[in-house]
Amino acid sequence: MSNTPTEITLSARQLSRRFGSRTVIRNISLELRRGEVLGLLGHNGAGKSTTLQMLTGCLLPDDTETGKGYIEICGINLLHKPMQAKSHIGYLPETPPLYRELNVDDYLIFAARLRGMETNIADALGRAKQRCGLTTVGKKIIGTLSKGYQQRVGIAQAIIHNPDVIVLDEPTVGLDPAQIREVRTLIRELGNSHSVILSTHLLSEVESVCDRVEILHRGTLVFSGTTAELDRHGGEAGRLEENFIRMTEQHETEVQP
Repeated sequence: MSNTPTEITLSARQLSRRFGSRTVIRNISLELRRGEVLGLLGHNGAGKSTTLQMLTGCLLPDDTETGKGYIEICGINLLHKPMQAKSHIGYLPETPPLYRELNVDDYLIFAARLRGMETNIADALGRAKQRCGLTTVGKKIIGTLSKGYQQRVGIAQAIIHNPDVIVLDEPTVGLDPAQIREVRTLIRELGNSHSVILSTHLLSEVESVCDRVEILHRGTLVFSGTTAELDRHGGEAGRLEENFIRMTEQHETEVQP
């Protein structure tokens, strides 16, 4: 086995975010390495989407003037060089940014051009469609596709420019069991050559596709480690779900006024 350190593709330090007087993210730090799938796990309303929006440059962290809120993508400071850093990111928000009146090919070509691609777009289109299982639906109107296929199109627009970091916000929500299995398989395959971070509130999702997990509760990270470490947390091996619930309930008690 090689002892060469795995490349860090995303590094975030001391991220916080307030909306008015309400603090929704508190001092979060995390790292993502190439070839890794990281799950951001938490109940609905834990702050997962807000965290991903900061990591992709859609929201600014607070307190950046004090040296906090530092985000680096492939060695590029996201706040100082946003266009350069964002060229290494592919992002699927919770609601896929689809133009339902376009066909799949036209939409993905449009997405490639938005990403600054000027050459080799046809090759990139073919690769993205092949990886996402869209080769037979290129000429179909997006609005006529099933939700599962629309989610695939959303992932395809996130990877068409071959980014180093792929960020997926609740990528399987609303899908049927067969579609969930297909999307999870795709995410695992993407993790072989890219870095992937996905948010979810499903322990089964973390178990099936993630190498590591960060548990977020009420805007605070309460656990960081592998799923095996979560499974053993507190000395109760084989009780992953119980350990997750216990950690979040314990944090809930600690933050009560």
